[in-house]
Amino acid sequence: MDKAIADLDYVELHTGPAPQWTIVWLHGLGADGHDFEGIVPELVRPHWPHLRFVFPHAPVRAVTVNGGARMRAWYDILGPSLAEKQDIPGVEGSVAAIEKLLQAEIARGCPPERMILAGFSQGGAITLARGLTREQPLAAMVVLSSYVPIHEHLLPQTTAAAATMPLFMAHGRFDPVVPEALGLLSKQFLEGVGITPEWHSYAMAHQVCLEEITDLANWLEQRFG
Repeated sequence: MDKAIADLDYVELHTGPAPQWTIVWLHGLGADGHDFEGIVPELVRPHWPHLRFVFPHAPVRAVTVNGGARMRAWYDILGPSLAEKQDIPGVEGSVAAIEKLLQAEIARGCPPERMILAGFSQGGAITLARGLTREQPLAAMVVLSSYVPIHEHLLPQTTAAAATMPLFMAHGRFDPVVPEALGLLSKQFLEGVGITPEWHSYAMAHQVCLEEITDLANWLEQRFG
């Protein structure tokens, strides 16, 4: 069901009573928090600790590259090149909103070391922007078909804690929306600030595939273990 807390509406799913871990998962441009509900039964393994999935809805805003059409977006896309003319206030506003959501989860009894932040496309960009600048590390980050936004702005804000967080990154080799080349440039940027992502590449477009879900589940197995 949809709920609201910390300025964002969201969808919440539990894999069992009294969840011990929280996974906050951010959707992509034009989607909403329901977009990744269906991944839960495909991803979760029966012997894992009980999980709380939180799927927030991005605010509705005008998106310049789409002719000013209003849709759910974590930040504005100002032009066809994602790496140019980036919406710094929009990214920072969403980072602040997600941090409020993380703090709300902490208040519910889930410590940062049992919290995973994940995102697809724009959601992955906000995941990285939040993770890179957080003073207290989370258990891990998951970034799918995405890139580091406003990297020149984020570089001086990157914390030592960021290098301690395991990071799963995956991309489609035929992605026409967020080209894999941009994802690889982001990987290089992250390595330059001391972060070594586990990188996966798949023969797909701007989407998620079964092989990717399996690889992510194997990776999460190590975190929960």
